[in-house]
Amino acid sequence: QVQLVESGGGLVQAGGSLRLSCAASGRTFSSWRMGWFRQAPGKEREFVAGITASGGSTLYADSVKGRFTISRDNAKNMLYLFMNSLNPEDTAVYYCAKAREYTAPYYVSRSYDYWGQGTQVTVSS
Repeated sequence: QVQLVESGGGLVQAGGSLRLSCAASGRTFSSWRMGWFRQAPGKEREFVAGITASGGSTLYADSVKGRFTISRDNAKNMLYLFMNSLNPEDTAVYYCAKAREYTAPYYVSRSYDYWGQGTQVTVSS
């Protein structure tokens, strides 16, 4: 069983920064491709960033590229999302997720089979 627990969300002023964390269970965390998604009320869940199992390659949505950084610490079973230059359009519930072993593409929610409970990020203007 895979368990993912996000933390670090909160209220931040536009232009500010925030770090989200995702604590993952499982001895094989280091073999999982991981991703971050977000969902605002009334909108579909949106891909934010993805990372390979080793952390050697990353992928970002155009809307966050250059502002957000995804990283992981496999020794600690942790996934992170560093968010900089936040704007009100970044307001959403953010979820970490584990990718399916043989599913593509990386940037759609159906490619992921386990999800955290989400953490709220609110960016004020």
